[in-house]
Parts: sequence; C-alpha cells; structure tokens
Amino acid sequence: MLRTIRLTAVLLVLLLGGVWAFAWVTRAPEEGLADAFVNRLGQVFGGQGTMVSGGGVQLPQGMSLGGPFSLTDQSGKPVTERDYAGRWMLVYFGYSFCPDVCPTELGTMAAALDAMGPAGEAVVPAFISVDPQRDTPEHLADYVSRFHPRMQGLTGTPDQVAEAARRYRVYYAKVQRPEMTDYLMDHSSFIYLVGPDAKVRSLFRPEQTPEAIAAAVSAQIGRPGGAG
Repeated sequence: MLRTIRLTAVLLVLLLGGVWAFAWVTRAPEEGLADAFVNRLGQVFGGQGTMVSGGGVQLPQGMSLGGPFSLTDQSGKPVTERDYAGRWMLVYFGYSFCPDVCPTELGTMAAALDAMGPAGEAVVPAFISVDPQRDTPEHLADYVSRFHPRMQGLTGTPDQVAEAARRYRVYYAKVQRPEMTDYLMDHSSFIYLVGPDAKVRSLFRPEQTPEAIAAAVSAQIGRPGGAG
C-alpha cells in the first residue's frame, strides 16, 4: 500500500511538473507563468475543464476557487462574501497604480456588463486591490468610479488581502526596480465569474473581448439554477 501511495505521489509530481514546463514553453508573451499554468491545467483535464461560450474557462472538476473573504469597500465599510450572497459577480485582482493591464481589464469588464444590457445589472463588478499599502478606501472610491458606476473597490489589511488572493489562487508580489522611485505589483490577471454561492464558475484570460465575456456570462446565468 505504501509503495502504491509513493508511486501515485511521484506520478502526480511528474504530471504537474510536465504541465508547468508545457505552460512555460507555450505561454503567450503577455501571459504570466501562473496564468499559463492554470490555463494548461484546464486543458489537460479535457472534458473536466472545458471551454464555455465566449472564451470563459471552466475549472477542472475538483478545483474550487473563491469563497469566504473579509475586506473593506470603497466607502470604508467592512464587507464579506455574505454581502454579495445570491448575486453574480465579476471580480478582478489588481492595483490602482498599475500602468497598463489593470485599467485595460477593468475597462473590458465594464464594457462587458454594458454589452449585456439590462441583464448586466444583475452582475456586481468588483476590483480587489493587491496593494493595500497605497489603495486606501478613499483612493479606490475615486479609481473605480472611472470605470463603472456600480464597481466595488475592495481592499483590507495585508493579511486580509493575502487570504482573499489565496482563495482565488491569485499570484502577486511587490517589485522594486533600481531605476524607479516607486514600486510595482507583479500579479496574475484573470477576470473571475463568481456565482451566487461565492464560488468561481469560470474565468477569463487577459485580452478577452467585452463581447466574448458578455456572451459567456449570459450563458452561465441563463443555465438552469443560474439565478441562485
């Protein structure tokens, strides 16, 4: 029995190592390694992690993202996942001082909701900062208002942010370059579709079009049981 367990563990390590190497070799120039790994992992599981309408990627069976969190919104009010219970969400992790990727993806997310028409009003857009040192609630209030009037800006203590990121398997790290007076945040870049149960139903790779995201979200919400 012990030998079987060891053999299974070795095979699992080899499988994950192979997927990681495959992700490294095949990732697009703008695709982070962590993002590429999740993408290729879904491909390896085939039918268990299939593509849905418009480019959204469903998670492999047994992989769970999302769940409980404790953060602070842009008004300074403490919030948890229970404040959004029963509602669909589009969630993006980033930071307001991001020079390019974050504003691009937030703009895409907002445009996707607008493309959904009245149905988009049932989806809450949320931006979770991975830079709580600079992204105070007051700062986020101004930032998120530039993208969508209903967008929620969420921050918290470093530990609260780290816990939320862990549950979504978001990678982030502070980057201080010698030639720069301020720091950047390196981070993965997915838009997450979160169901009424606070669990991630599918995710969208960087540079998905608003129309593709709108179609995928509409398809998910329209499924039996999609309303809750």
